[in-house]
This record gives sequence, structure tokens and C-alpha cells, in this order.
Amino acid sequence: MRPAHRRRPVAGLLLAPLLAPLLTGCFAADGGSTGAPGSGGSSDGARLRIALAFPPSENFSPYGADATLLSRLGVTEGLTRLDGNGAASPALAESWRRENGRSWLFTLRDATFQDGAPVTADAVAAALTHATEATPLPTALAGVKLTARASGDRTVRVTTATADPVLPLRLAGPSLAVLSPKAYGKKTDGKQADGKKTETAGKTETAGKKEAGKGSAPDPVGHATGPFTITKVNGSASATLDRFDDYWGGRAQASGIDAKFIADGTARANALRTGEEDIAEAVPVSQAASLPKGVAREVPTARTTSLFLNTRSGAFADPKVRAAARQAVDTSVLAKNVYEGYADPGQGVFGPALNWAAGLRKQPTGRAEPASAAAVKGTTVTLATYDNRPELPEVAQVLQQQLEKAGFTVKLTVRESSRIESDALAGKFDAFVGARNTMLDTGDPVSVLASDYTCDGTYNLALLCDRAVDRAVTAADAVADPEGRRRAVLAAEARILGTDAVVPLVHQRNVLGVATAVRGVLLDPYERAVVAPGTRR
Repeated sequence: MRPAHRRRPVAGLLLAPLLAPLLTGCFAADGGSTGAPGSGGSSDGARLRIALAFPPSENFSPYGADATLLSRLGVTEGLTRLDGNGAASPALAESWRRENGRSWLFTLRDATFQDGAPVTADAVAAALTHATEATPLPTALAGVKLTARASGDRTVRVTTATADPVLPLRLAGPSLAVLSPKAYGKKTDGKQADGKKTETAGKTETAGKKEAGKGSAPDPVGHATGPFTITKVNGSASATLDRFDDYWGGRAQASGIDAKFIADGTARANALRTGEEDIAEAVPVSQAASLPKGVAREVPTARTTSLFLNTRSGAFADPKVRAAARQAVDTSVLAKNVYEGYADPGQGVFGPALNWAAGLRKQPTGRAEPASAAAVKGTTVTLATYDNRPELPEVAQVLQQQLEKAGFTVKLTVRESSRIESDALAGKFDAFVGARNTMLDTGDPVSVLASDYTCDGTYNLALLCDRAVDRAVTAADAVADPEGRRRAVLAAEARILGTDAVVPLVHQRNVLGVATAVRGVLLDPYERAVVAPGTRR
């Protein structure tokens, strides 16, 4: 959590009842340091070596999956951030207040972009406006229309088309990071708009070779505000980051970061075990016990592994066949055997890390009767997943066995995430196993329902388009009262589960590998942050 001496009584904190804790516990830096802004030291500490599970898949665009990668490496920030209790706390905005039902006024702190430009109200308004014009729209803006305007040098007015009681939570989404105006300028031959050259190699390059016009992705390299700035990208293999000495929250203690993208979980664990890496994310549970004492750090998360069934085409377009598949799945086997106790059996879209959900959860509504065993016998379906999270292929194999026992014929496909996710979203598989942190994008549970399960959702792996679900999600979004909003969220969850478009399998507890010499690593249930100014070795 942010240290007490950094907090101020701000207008935004008047929302405390609404932005009440969503998660159990409070994430903090491991090893006795808060790791929060202001805790950075002045020494030239050793560079940090980090093994990440997912490579950049969208040229480091902050508008898609790479947004979280940027925030985890300490590159980008938004106006707000989430603390470990799920409440909005200050980031580039030091305070905020709600002016009326649709308008909020954010007061900016004194900060500098990594290219030397000051963080101004005009720059912030332009960055938010560009995000609203992106294609596809950032997940944090699903179902929301907003405008941002400078109101003086240090204040930005954000207005939404309809009342949005959780706007400060929404603006904490990694996809709404604030970048310098130069990030959106025209670039040619790897030269940035300011004339500086960005080193790239391999197939994956930054957005620096694209014209960042309306709707296109900006270039975060050298144009963000976080404590670390990207200086080199080596395709999908690695990236080099240096400390940003003018970071508003204090100079980082580590002089930089050397990040490697290692999809194989065992390889990540081995790199940590042999001392090649200081930090390894998503350590396979099968490897956790073999790590030295104190290296495997268990992190309770809001991540749910689910089976998504294609409701648009193929065998699972029939709700009775989906119900038969759901009935065939035994989630307790997955939690106990595949995850070796580092997970809980699936309860719903939202798991036990959201401590308010259990007492309010409703039974699924509107479920179809399962098709008979005779009706599904011999039905061929394709089941796909990715191997960046090493348990997922094993989960898929167990599901294959369970579905085949019920009479299905299952063809299994496993690929790296960046090579399979777009196919899943395009409906090229009958079923897909994916792991999703349900609070990752905004911290507001309504947003993940809108993104993942509505007709206009931008991350709808089940391709679900059910008007009753859309109405339930819209109704939940209209409720401002915290308790009422939670009840409406779980009513919408019950409607979604009733379609059998998704079968929640397990709620995960991630394992982060941290060398014993490293201090200040963030154990974040939202999985948005790993390093901070105080992270060091």
C-alpha cells in the first residue's frame, strides 16, 4: 500500500464508501519495503533481471494485452491506481472530486514525461481522447463514452455520456495510461517525433514505425511517466529498460531492468533456480516446491481459469449441448490435482478473492436442460488453450478426458498465447480454456462483465450475445450504491452462468518466484504491478 506520509486528504476520498475494498488483504512490496512512490533511493543499484510469461503481442500498444505488461514493468501510469483493497488512489492525479452526475475534476501532480515534456492538463486530455478513438476500444472503456478537457494548467475535467460512479476506478486501468504528446506523433524509420532513435530488433518493434494517427496505437517507448523507461526491444525475446531519474515518485533504487519473455514455465523456474533471473512470474505449481525456501511467493488473485464455449457456431451454439459439457466437468479434480492446492474450485465469474461475492451469489438463472448422452455421443469439438500459463495445457487435457467420457470427441490445440488468442476471439474453436484476472482492467466488476459477456464486448471469448445478459449488465452499471451494485453484479453473473457460455474451473493463487536477495517486489492481487521504485537487489 502507499505509505501513510504520502497520502493527502483529497476530494476523491469522499468516494471511500463507493470504492470500498473489493479484495481480501492488501498488496505491498515483499521484503519489508513498501515499494511505493517516494520510497526509491538514490544509489545506483544493480539491474533487475525479470522473466515474464507473456511477450509483447501488439507492438507494446497500451490499448490491448500489452498494457498490463507495460504497467508490470513500471513503464506506464494513469491518473489513478488501485491499492490492494481495490480502492482508487492517486497516481498522476493527486486528487479528484465529482462535480455532478457525469463530470469529474482531476487535479494533476507535478510530473514529467520520460521525453522531458511536462505532464500538463492538455497532454492528459489529449491522451484520454486518443484512447476513446482507438480501434478496438480499450477494455476499460467498454460501454463508456467520455470526453476529457483541460480546465486550467493543472486540472482535467472528464465527462461521461451517462453517470459513471466508478470513473476513478476505470481510469486506473492499464490501457488508459497517460503518454506524452510525442507518443502520438508521426514517426518514420524508427525515429521518434523528437528525433531520438529507438533501438529495435527482430520481428516485434514498437509502434515507432507507424503513424500514430486517430485510432492507431501510440508509442510508449520513451514517452511514459513510470520509474522505468524502455530503451531497447529485441523482438519477442527481451527488452531493456533504464531508470527514469526524473520520476515524480522518487528515483528508483535499481538502475534498470533486463526483461526476458519466456513462455515455458519450467524454463522460467530454472532460470530463477540457477540465478540467471531475479524474478520469475507465473511459476508452475509443479515447480514451486522445488525452489529454495522463501523463493516461491504465493499471491492470492482475482484470476479465474474458465472454459469458454463458442455460442455463435459449432456444436456449442446449442445451449443444451453447452449444458451437457458443463455437467461433464469436475472442477474439484482440477483444483486438487492440476493446481496442487494453489487454487479453489470454480464458483462463478468472481472467486473467493472478492470477499463480498460469496454471501451475495445467486444460483444461475435460465439454464437449459443438458442434452442426453446419446445426443452428444460422437459430437466432435475443438478445444484450445495456450501454454504461457503452464497449468492450462494440463487443465485442457483433463477436460478433454472428462468431455470424452461424456460422449464428445475432442481435438486439442495448444499454442503460445499471442498465436492463438485472436483465433479464439474470432470463433475458430468450439471451446477455449483461458485464465482471466477479472479485476484487471478497471477494478469494477461490471466492466469485466461488459467486456467479456455482452454483445458489444471487446474480449468475448464465448462470443455470447444474449439480450437478457446485456440488460442485466446494463442494470448493474446503473447502480451507484455499493451494496446494490454488488447485488446487481451477481444477478448479472447468475444470468451469464445460466447461458453455460462459460464454465468457471478454478480461482487461482499465483506463484511469483523472487530470489532471496531481492527486496521490494510487489505482490499485487490485480497482477498490474511487479516492480516499484523500491524494488532492488
